[in-house]
Amino acid sequence: MRFLTALIVLTGLTSPLAWSQTKTSAAVTQSAANAAAPQVFGRFGDWRAATHQEAGQLVCYAYTQAIKSNPALPGRGAVTLTVTQRPAGPRDAVAVTPGFAYQANAAVAVSVDGTAHDFYAAQRSAFARDGKAAVQGFLKGKIVLVRSPNAKSGVISDSFSLKGFAAAYAAINKACPQK
Repeated sequence: MRFLTALIVLTGLTSPLAWSQTKTSAAVTQSAANAAAPQVFGRFGDWRAATHQEAGQLVCYAYTQAIKSNPALPGRGAVTLTVTQRPAGPRDAVAVTPGFAYQANAAVAVSVDGTAHDFYAAQRSAFARDGKAAVQGFLKGKIVLVRSPNAKSGVISDSFSLKGFAAAYAAINKACPQK
């Protein structure tokens, strides 16, 4: 949950601190937010590379936002595709955040240039069952298409560009080498 909150802060989708706070209170709040906030360290085509601290451990991830969503849903949150590396933990963790909560047992279809990858939905994200295979597809592909069920509009299709993914992926692997 901290990761998702930090990612939302990173992408600029939260409102600024309330103007009614005193300068001292605002400075303390901002200082604490900066300590936990993700730090973007590279921009590669349509992808960004960033780090944040999670339970005292450095976490590196590459992310991008959807370049196209159909149909458009008013009030929908950020639609993000993320690949995460942890030096001493799981590698190639791939997640899609659709900007809404999935219904129980939702079937999320993910493909790279027409090749299907197995994902499962869990609350506000869908995760690759085989992150290494998904990443290999990303490295060779051009477009990721995610088809997600939504109670309000049926099926939503989100497209993600893979332009710059290989460079962003190399950057996060360098920043968080496997131990």
